[in-house]
Amino acid sequence: MPRITSTAPQIEALRDPRERRRIISEFIAPMRVEPGSRVKLPQSFDPSYRGTLLTKKDGEALLTAGVGMLSEFQAKLAAQNEYGLLVVLQAMDAAGKDGTIRHVMSGVNPQGVRVTSFKAPSTEELDHDYLWRAAKALPSRGEIGIFNRSYYEEVLIARVHPAILERQHLPRSAQGKGIWKRRYRQINDWERYLVENGFPVVKIFLNISHDEQRKRLLKRIDDPTRNWKFEPADLEERRYWDDYQAAYSDLITATSTDLAPWYVVPADYKWFARIAAAAIIANALIEINPDYPPARPEVIERLPEYRAALSEELRTHS
Repeated sequence: MPRITSTAPQIEALRDPRERRRIISEFIAPMRVEPGSRVKLPQSFDPSYRGTLLTKKDGEALLTAGVGMLSEFQAKLAAQNEYGLLVVLQAMDAAGKDGTIRHVMSGVNPQGVRVTSFKAPSTEELDHDYLWRAAKALPSRGEIGIFNRSYYEEVLIARVHPAILERQHLPRSAQGKGIWKRRYRQINDWERYLVENGFPVVKIFLNISHDEQRKRLLKRIDDPTRNWKFEPADLEERRYWDDYQAAYSDLITATSTDLAPWYVVPADYKWFARIAAAAIIANALIEINPDYPPARPEVIERLPEYRAALSEELRTHS
């Protein structure tokens, strides 16, 4: 990953639209999974990377600058009302999904952002295809939609725990050998459809290490203010760590495409993960390049008249 030796010049450069794209693109490039490449976690990506000579204090300054940039682009996205942006956020337990969403989107107008958390499917959802509930939660044009976990659970937890498939009422033709390859293909086709219809898909995997997850789970146990976050099921799922790593490796390999690539973000340092997530989302918005739409020509022509009327109103009432 590129070295960041001084924060102030980086922040100053981010204010220049000509430099923004280059700086952000270079920063996130090492986290991008090139289509066709083989991912093997954890070897392929280091969960503890935090940027050479980049301190937490520097990181906070960069995050603040990134949040401001997201706010600017989100306002233009909403005003233009042509594109919507879907952000898919996946991670192991305790990797920091909620905190990433909270910090990265802190400066964005909440009316323009919709966050959907996907839990175990309901009876109604099980009576539909596995993409149905995700399709219902897609962002509208002008919106940023964030999936906290997503339809990728259907090639992840359903693979680690095959008994889940038995509750999905699948016809025989949709079961058995080849189910995961079929679902990878279906997901790729669906994401292509979204992108080609004006809804770019940003996919982020927060890559936490086994040891760091243990430390964070211990904090949830030892800190009374965090007890509410702890679930005994997290310890049970931790037993399947290697299975989840293998499932993530395969799904990322199979579904990182030119139109919707995966980004594997180092997550052992929360502050770095938040900077990286902000940069990845900002890059997607830069590529959309939204702008405020112009007023109708007949309105622009009469703007001096409208201004004169308002000025006269002020003089009349003063």
